[in-house]
Amino acid sequence: MSTTANTSVETLVTKPSNTKKLISTFIEKHYRHFNAATVVDASKAYKEHIEGGGKMMVTLAGAMSTAELGVSLAEMIRNGKVQIISCTGANLEEDVFNLVAHDHYQRIPGYRDLSPQDEQVLFEKGFNRVTDTCIPEEEAMRRIERHIIKLWKGAMEKGESYLPHEFFYKLLLGGELKQYYQIDPKDSWLLAAAEKNLPLIVPGWEDSTLGNVFASYCVTGDLKATIIKSGIEYMTFLADWYTKNCKGKGVGFFQIGGGIAGDFPICVVPMLIQDLKRKDTPFWAYFCQISDSTTSYGSYSGAVPNEKITWGKLNPATPRFVIESDASIVAPLMFAYILEW
Repeated sequence: MSTTANTSVETLVTKPSNTKKLISTFIEKHYRHFNAATVVDASKAYKEHIEGGGKMMVTLAGAMSTAELGVSLAEMIRNGKVQIISCTGANLEEDVFNLVAHDHYQRIPGYRDLSPQDEQVLFEKGFNRVTDTCIPEEEAMRRIERHIIKLWKGAMEKGESYLPHEFFYKLLLGGELKQYYQIDPKDSWLLAAAEKNLPLIVPGWEDSTLGNVFASYCVTGDLKATIIKSGIEYMTFLADWYTKNCKGKGVGFFQIGGGIAGDFPICVVPMLIQDLKRKDTPFWAYFCQISDSTTSYGSYSGAVPNEKITWGKLNPATPRFVIESDASIVAPLMFAYILEW
């Protein structure tokens, strides 16, 4: 190979600085008004917060793991752009389902045209549909069940108890699942989080698939409910974590979707201030929500950020952004901007 060719290959591999910022340059040129302009403003404020020494909580509602947000979120975690995550039990497990069973998933682009009979056929074939993506029961859910049940039973035998995500961390870091990997493991956000021992908050884990499985073992007497720590332990952990991390630039709140993944952790601030009387506790230092929920004061997911001021979560000086759009489109763009891809 010639010297010129070698130089070209090296240039492509090392990605010199002048090839970076392609996405941020595009966004700044074209995203000038309305929701698009908010994407730019919120991304810049996120970057400034982190670069100024602040920390960021990201909350995941909906089916972001099945949407494979891990492709960009894992990079955010590895690059120190996220310090703590709150997610639903579904997002916790579905990242692992995708990791071990991706090749067995079935995508249905025309999902809007499915009849009830079509849905029944999918059910009978062992598929659980999430919009255009069908998760395979046997290769994903039951496969993980067969491995995590060993950890649950081991904890019961030893009289130990753990938070829900801690069992997943043990499962991933133990290496048992490597034999099943069907995507590049760097695209799993939960694996990236486990490798960094990132703090996780998983409120309402019981309503997830594996939460239901765990409950069924408790009904039969094969497991004791006490081996899984509750949401109260998550809240007390978060109160301690926030207290230790809120000084200086403070902690920001980046909310994807609505629901319990966001509602639960944002309440730690008024709890610290109003219930524990820690009046010097700083409010959340940044707030951004990506949501397609219709703006409404009767819907918490659709409530504008100003309403949170009345609940002692934000103050008038907090940078506040609402991006009314599809999070599966907007979140990867914002992460790419923040990472300067």
